[in-house]
Amino acid sequence: MAVSYHHLKQRPFAPVRQTYTERDTMLYALSLGLGSDPLDEAALPFVFEGAPGGLRTLPSQAVVLGYPGFWAREADTGIDWVKLLHGEQRMRLHCPLPANADVVGHNRITHLTDKGEGKGAIMVTERRLETAEGELLATVQQVSFLRGDGGYSQLGGGQPSDEPLPALRPTPEDRAPDFSDTQAIRPEAALLYRLMGDFNPLHANPAVARAAGFERPILHGLASYGLAAHALVRQCAQGDPTRLRALDIRFTAPVFPGETLVTDIWRTPENPNHYQVRARVAERDKVVLSHGWAEIA
Repeated sequence: MAVSYHHLKQRPFAPVRQTYTERDTMLYALSLGLGSDPLDEAALPFVFEGAPGGLRTLPSQAVVLGYPGFWAREADTGIDWVKLLHGEQRMRLHCPLPANADVVGHNRITHLTDKGEGKGAIMVTERRLETAEGELLATVQQVSFLRGDGGYSQLGGGQPSDEPLPALRPTPEDRAPDFSDTQAIRPEAALLYRLMGDFNPLHANPAVARAAGFERPILHGLASYGLAAHALVRQCAQGDPTRLRALDIRFTAPVFPGETLVTDIWRTPENPNHYQVRARVAERDKVVLSHGWAEIA
């Protein structure tokens, strides 16, 4: 079964209703390595409900709330899901995330772009995360690369192909970063992060990882994304998570638990609230996140 533009664009998603508690918020922070240093007072408000001022929520937690599951593997989609890659993640916060709440995720496919036969297709899934009362908390976009579905627009007499999202801006190559943040990734990080709802065995089972061409289980891309968000909060927002308003980033290479992530951050000359972001694994000197853009109030 081939991809159908109209079917995917009109595909209904049931609202995803979720209750998350302070325990879930602390577990999210712990899965990103916060609390690994018991004397780190800056991390305490994210992992301890008794911290001065109460428990705080990392803004990147929005990407795991209201998640509809790995629906792309369902037969009606026509997607060659084995060849699907998570290419980019984009997020905008409309107000600070509470430490606990009843939320609803409204998901839809907004873009389907054919790159040509043998070149894949790009799919954008958007989620509007709202409180149970209807207040908009965040807008999240997942950009997926459908490696096995290029050329769909030429099938069945021709199908539409959307214009892609505006391209993310490359990070500077001509100057040193203004900030650099180093975070050690715990060896069990992927096993912890899968408790956020992504139970793909690629992140847990060595045999599955080897079958996919990796020497061992890899870290979730959204965990790397969360580490970059935490780096921005630490380096550019004086530890205040409510100041991070947006973060868009491209995934360029896998990260393995036990490695060290170095997040480099540049100020932008045109806007003091905008930053560019790139992250690399120190042990391999490999760029794993690129074309990052963030807004900090």
